[in-house]
Amino acid sequence: MTTTNATAINSEERLPLTALLALAMAGFLALVTEILPAGMLLQISAGMDVSEALAGQFVTLYAMGALVAAVPLTAATIGWRRRPLLMAALIAVLVFNTLTALTSSYAVALVARFLAGMGVGLIWGMLAGYARRMVPDHLKGRALAVAGLGVPLALSLGVPLGALLAATLGWRSAFGAMSVLALAVIVWVFFKVPDYPGQAAEKRAPVRKVFLTPGVRPVLAVLALWVLAHNILFTYMMPFLAPAGLSDRIDLVLLVFGVASLVGLALSGLLVDRMLRLLVLLSLAGFALVALVLAIAGAQPVMVYLAVAVWGLTFGGAPTLLQTASAEAAGAGADVAQSILVTVWNSAIAIGGIVGGVLLETKGAGALAWAVLALATAGLLVAWTSSAHGFSNRFSTDIGLAAEGS
Repeated sequence: MTTTNATAINSEERLPLTALLALAMAGFLALVTEILPAGMLLQISAGMDVSEALAGQFVTLYAMGALVAAVPLTAATIGWRRRPLLMAALIAVLVFNTLTALTSSYAVALVARFLAGMGVGLIWGMLAGYARRMVPDHLKGRALAVAGLGVPLALSLGVPLGALLAATLGWRSAFGAMSVLALAVIVWVFFKVPDYPGQAAEKRAPVRKVFLTPGVRPVLAVLALWVLAHNILFTYMMPFLAPAGLSDRIDLVLLVFGVASLVGLALSGLLVDRMLRLLVLLSLAGFALVALVLAIAGAQPVMVYLAVAVWGLTFGGAPTLLQTASAEAAGAGADVAQSILVTVWNSAIAIGGIVGGVLLETKGAGALAWAVLALATAGLLVAWTSSAHGFSNRFSTDIGLAAEGS
């Protein structure tokens, strides 16, 4: 083997980590900004003079902005160059996080949350396609896993730190910190992330055609059930922990969840290109088991910590698994499929905030785990029956054979 050939092969085997980590930080910013209120509902409630359920709508309005914007903005900007578009979306997040930190009006804060969510809807619609574009086919799953690091990092570090800031300096300081982080990410993207042209008009797949592609709808159905279940419980984690006496330890509970999520993400990144279907089934089954344990033994601190650890392990790889399944099912329409995925994802977050709030007000915190159990079980059944398209391992075999023959 010549030195030139060896260098080419090594180059194909290496991930562009600096650029992928910049995307991961964009995802971190987007997710922390989204779920930050979950760690400081009491402070927002007191500061805005509203109930905890209304404080939870900080999450709902943000998610609604993302779901409203993801498909139309992605479709409208699919021909734009990627880096300037990503930076523009990040600037929107910076501006509206700053407004949220400064306003004393609940209504203005909700509008700012909605508009920040619109910017994030565009970010989420870009990240998966951006990451996959940087690497050859046999590294796409791993590239997605690296770009997806922001999700478990947000859960393990961002929200607990935000809760700590809120408890010590006030909840507004946490949103101010997100503005500073947004500025840093913008600079990072400008200097380290490669730019790519948008998609030519003649190559753009219509949204309806992508949606009807075999395999796309089962993936979206599983995503909707999984994320809805997750957010019903996650958004109202603080009141749910009260029977176990852990409301004031939400930072530690979220840290356990986030660290376990990092492990789940690492496992998914290593295995997604070979066993997507098995990982999805095991993750959903584990999540359903977590819900059952929390429903039965949610007042016992030790069981709560164990269940939360398994919850993080099973959910940490969910974005990588679902984005990979969506992109592979959609083929050339992957970017459009990702925008639909973002819309469904944020619809599930928004509905989760509403449904969780209604359950909390009418049935009490104990009802949340039973709702999660029903939804996770339904998601498992959909994934199980989608073996021909959506959640099959056929594409993994094809990638493996291609890699062996190269």
